[in-house]
Amino acid sequence: MSIFLCFLFLIPLIFIFLKSIKPSKWKLPPGPKKLPIIGNLHQRRELHPRNRRDLSEKYGPIVFLRYGFVPVVVISSKEAAEEVLKIHDLECCSRPETAGTRAISYNFKDIGFAPYGEEWRAMRKLSVVELFSSKKLQYFRYIREEENDLCVKKLSDLASRRSPVNLEKTLFTLVGSIVCRIGFGLNPRECEFVDEDSIADLVHKSEVVIRNSMFSDFFPGRIGWLIEWIFSENKRLNSLYSEVDTFFQNILDDHLKPGRESSDIIDVMIDMMKKQETDGGDSFKLTTDHLKGMISDVFLAGVGTSSTTLVWAMTELIRNPRVMKKVQDEIRTTVGDKKERITEEDLNQLHYFKLVVKETFRLHPAAPLLLPRETLSHVKIQGYDIPAKTQIMINAYAIARDPKLWTNPDEFNPDRFLDSSIDYRGLNFELLPFGSGRRICPGMTMGIAIVELGLLNFLYFFDWGLPEKEEAKEIITGNEVALDLFQVFLH
Repeated sequence: MSIFLCFLFLIPLIFIFLKSIKPSKWKLPPGPKKLPIIGNLHQRRELHPRNRRDLSEKYGPIVFLRYGFVPVVVISSKEAAEEVLKIHDLECCSRPETAGTRAISYNFKDIGFAPYGEEWRAMRKLSVVELFSSKKLQYFRYIREEENDLCVKKLSDLASRRSPVNLEKTLFTLVGSIVCRIGFGLNPRECEFVDEDSIADLVHKSEVVIRNSMFSDFFPGRIGWLIEWIFSENKRLNSLYSEVDTFFQNILDDHLKPGRESSDIIDVMIDMMKKQETDGGDSFKLTTDHLKGMISDVFLAGVGTSSTTLVWAMTELIRNPRVMKKVQDEIRTTVGDKKERITEEDLNQLHYFKLVVKETFRLHPAAPLLLPRETLSHVKIQGYDIPAKTQIMINAYAIARDPKLWTNPDEFNPDRFLDSSIDYRGLNFELLPFGSGRRICPGMTMGIAIVELGLLNFLYFFDWGLPEKEEAKEIITGNEVALDLFQVFLH
């Protein structure tokens, strides 16, 4: 039986491979040598974002890969990124479909992973009006300030006892509480189905689902389905996602309880859905999947990105005492040294502090490879043909560390921006932590507010250092943060 299944599997692969080796009519970008059938799949680990700088140095700013039968183009230069995200934004603004993103987005009924089209435009507009507008940003300011006050009080208690602090857990709890209160009217300290300690774990499990690859991601159609069935890959994915899905369902169930008074974006969507069921008429019909897709986006994009950025900011400052002293001197001189409570108004006069945030975004974009795009039609980028249905990966990490654009690019040095007009809001293509064009992060302004206020509180009220047995240079090991070393003392 197994031999028969393998035969059925190999026959179509061989035919597809023979078809694919015909000379291409396109002028495709250069790239590493590809193996029959699997293409560059065997090199995926080598092609980590941080290693793709080597890839661009060898093959140029536009590199062509093939993962199984899926064509992928990696963009690693400012000029090529501008062509994709500005000149050809419309032709390159859809999203590829993978099993992991299908699960996390509830069949692409969200904003982040949905293909470009009417539903995506409607969902994005809804999020901007009900969650990310300037009016909403100001309205939710009190939540950001309250949660920071509570965090400072907890840390002050630890400081009085000279107890170590798990920085990652503290930051995920802070950001998670802010996002849950703003996005869902949910306070983790008073919730029955989630607590502060589980927020980071839920985010990490969701990221595993997104990164999870299945055979059908690279070999679409019946072939992929057959292999997944043989190896029970769907069961493995469902097992990974079950706890996260239960959390999102609990949030939705909480919003459906009779007599609920809160009016957040999920409540608004529920009211819209009920009205559509009664009146009809709208071409875009909200479903339960749209509700859970929005919950997923708000939680994952809101908590994961801001928390990670804060962790990296504190990491770099602890590793660079000169910068830490300079930014803390500015903060305490400008704000004053006897203030009991920090507000967002205190951010307005902090010039060097803003440069520290900008340098953190440069060195450590939350998404080193921006969410992948997919071409809707054939385009030319830097003279190369990019066919329709090609995945495009913008390597924001490599661009932000390009030695042609930045002096000593791997060094954490906020001073580089002292006389620079470069910003991170999508108009300067050498710095793209939030993306650019139609698919730029809709929650960018909210995310910046969360990061800036959190970092300001941490730097104003506390002096930070590592336990004596640890050295600052050892905080970073390899390509990832050694989170177990985030046991820092507050003096």
